[in-house]
Amino acid sequence: MYGIILRKRILMGKLRPNATTMEDLWLEQVHQSGMTHLKLHIAKSCPSAPREASPPREGTNIRKQVLVKQHNRTRSKGISSPSVFNEEDQKASRRNLTEMVILHEYPLAIVDHVGFWDFVSGLRPNFKIVGRNTLKRDIKKIYNEKKQKTVVEIDKNASKVAITMDLWTANNNKRSFMVTTAHYISDSWTLESRVIRFIRMPSPHDKYSLSKILLECLSYWNIDLKLSAISVDNASNNDGVMKLISNKVQTSSLILGGKLLHVRCVAHILNLVVQEGLNVTGDGIEKVRNSVYFWTQSPKRTKILEKISCQSHIASTKELVLDCRTRWNSTYLMLSTALIYKDVFPYLLCCVPHYQSTPTNRDWGVAQIVCEKFGYFHKVTELLSGTAYPTANHYFPSIFRLKMELNQWLSSEDELVKKMAAKMLAKFDKYWSDVHDIMSLAIVLDPRYKLMLLTFYFNKMYGSKANEKIDKVKNLLFELFTEYVIENIDRGVIYSQALSSTSTSSAAHEHDDTMRDYDLFVSNATTNIGQRGRDIISEFELYTSEKVAPRTEQFDVLGWWKHIGSKYPTLQRIAWDIPMTTVASESAFSTRGRLLSPHCSRFRHDTLEALMCGQNWLWSELKGVPKDATIQNVLDDFEENEVEESHAMELSN
Repeated sequence: MYGIILRKRILMGKLRPNATTMEDLWLEQVHQSGMTHLKLHIAKSCPSAPREASPPREGTNIRKQVLVKQHNRTRSKGISSPSVFNEEDQKASRRNLTEMVILHEYPLAIVDHVGFWDFVSGLRPNFKIVGRNTLKRDIKKIYNEKKQKTVVEIDKNASKVAITMDLWTANNNKRSFMVTTAHYISDSWTLESRVIRFIRMPSPHDKYSLSKILLECLSYWNIDLKLSAISVDNASNNDGVMKLISNKVQTSSLILGGKLLHVRCVAHILNLVVQEGLNVTGDGIEKVRNSVYFWTQSPKRTKILEKISCQSHIASTKELVLDCRTRWNSTYLMLSTALIYKDVFPYLLCCVPHYQSTPTNRDWGVAQIVCEKFGYFHKVTELLSGTAYPTANHYFPSIFRLKMELNQWLSSEDELVKKMAAKMLAKFDKYWSDVHDIMSLAIVLDPRYKLMLLTFYFNKMYGSKANEKIDKVKNLLFELFTEYVIENIDRGVIYSQALSSTSTSSAAHEHDDTMRDYDLFVSNATTNIGQRGRDIISEFELYTSEKVAPRTEQFDVLGWWKHIGSKYPTLQRIAWDIPMTTVASESAFSTRGRLLSPHCSRFRHDTLEALMCGQNWLWSELKGVPKDATIQNVLDDFEENEVEESHAMELSN
C-alpha cells in the first residue's frame, strides 16, 4: 500500500524520485507543510504529552471558557494551587455549595454564572463545580438524609404534635401547594417547628383530596397516634377535611376524644377581621395607592420624588412601596410610608402634568385612620405568628386588647371608625368561640396568669356572666387533668422531667395600660390555700391556688415548666402536649397564603419539596447562628412581581 502511495506521489511531482520509504513520505510532508499536523496528532493521542490551555473557540460551553480563563489567570499571576485538596475536601465543599443553595433559595443556574465561577476559582482553584443536574441530585440527597433524621427526631420525642396546614401559590402558573408543619415541645423544653410536607395540590381542592394527603403525611411521620391539634385557615372545605380526619384517626389517641382537634388559624381570623375594616373604607385609599404606583414605576419618577422631598426638608429615607391587596400588612406599611410624604405630592403635580392621582385631604384622613387603628393589629399578628417561641400563651392578652379596642371604636365621633368597628366586631364574634377553649387552656397553663387573667378579662367582657364563662374553662381543664391522671395510672408513667439543657427565650413582652391594670388586680388578690394544707389538696387545686409568677420581660414559660413545674407532674405533661402555636406563619398577613418565588415555581414538585423542606430543616439546625445573622423572615417577604401583577390586574379590570 505504501508503494502505491509513493509511486503516486512521485508521478505527481510531490516527492523526489529516489524516495523509497514511508519515512521519506513524512519527511517530505514536513519539508513542504511544517510540523503542525504532527503536533496536533501528539497532543490528541499521546496521554503523557504536556498540555497547554488553548483559547476557547467561539460557541464553546461558557463553563469551559471560564475554566480555561481562570487556569490561565492563575498561572499568569503565579498563584499556586493548594498542595492538599483531596477527595474528602471536594465532597465537603460540594455539600457546602448544596446547602447554600437550599438555605437561600438560590437558583440552580448559579453554578453556570461566570461571576460565581470567578469567585470560586479565586478561593479554591482545584474545586470542581458541579452542573445543575448534579446539584439537583445533591439537593435530593441532603433532603432524604435530613428527612430520615427528622422522622426519628419527632418519633422519639414523647410529646404530642400540633399540625398547621397552609396553602401556597406559584405566582407564574397559579399552581397550589399544601404545606404541612409539625410543632412540638422537645425533651429539652424548646418549641420546635418542622415543615414535613410541601406537596402540589392538583385541582379540585376538595375535602377528600386534602384529607387523603394529610392523613398519608401523618401516617408516614408516625404523628397520627400522637396528634394534639390541627390548625387550618377558614376555608369552607376545611371543616369537611377535619371531619374526615377525625373519623380516620383513633379517637382514643386524641386529647379529650378529639374535642380540641380542630383549631382555626388565629392569624387568618385576624386577617378576616382586618379585611372587613378595610372594605369599609371603599375607595378612600385608592388615590394614595395609585399615587404610590405612579411614582414607583420608573427610576426617573423616583428621582423627581426624592428631589422634591429633599427640597421640602423631609429627612425620611423610607422608600414608597406599593401594596398587595391580599396582604393587609403591606397596605398598612404603604400608607404609613406615604403619610410621611403627604406634603410632597401636591408639588409633584407641577413637575409631571399627567399625574392626576393626587390624594385629597379626605383620602389622607382615611389613610391616617387606617394607620392609627390597625397599628396594634399589625403588632399582634407579628407576635402570634412567631415560631421561635410559644405563641398560644400570648393569645388572650392580645386578643382581649383587640376586642376592647374595637368596643372603644364604637364610641368614636368619626362615622367611618364606627362603621369599621361594627363590621369587624361582627366578624370577630363569629369566630371567637372557634378558638376560645384551647387558648383558654393555654393561658391557664401560663404560671403568670393561671385563672387570674381569665377572671380579670371575663369580668370586663361578660359582666354578670363572667363566673359562668370561668367555670366552663375550669371544668374543661379539670376534665383534661382527669384524663391525664387516668392515663398515667394505666401506663404507670411518671412524667416529671429532669432535663438539663436550656430552653428557648421568651418572646418580646408587651407593656400596656391593660396589663398594668391586671398587675394591680393580681397584687390585690388574696391566694390563701387554707388550713387543709398542701398535702391534702390535689395537684390541680394546688397549682391554681398558688400565687402567680411575676410578669417579667424575660419570663420563659417553657423554662418554668421544665424546672419548677416538676412539682405538678400531670399538669407538666399537659403543658408539654398543648399546642403552643396556632398560626402557619407563612399566611400571617395574607388571605391567600404565601407566594413562591418565580424560579422556585418552575421546579418539578419533587425538587421543590426537597428545597422547601430542606431549607426549613437546615435553618432549624442553625439556631445557634449569631443574632446579627440575616435569616429570612417570611412575614416581611413578598415578591415585587406579586404586587405589580396584582395592581396591573386591578387596573385592567
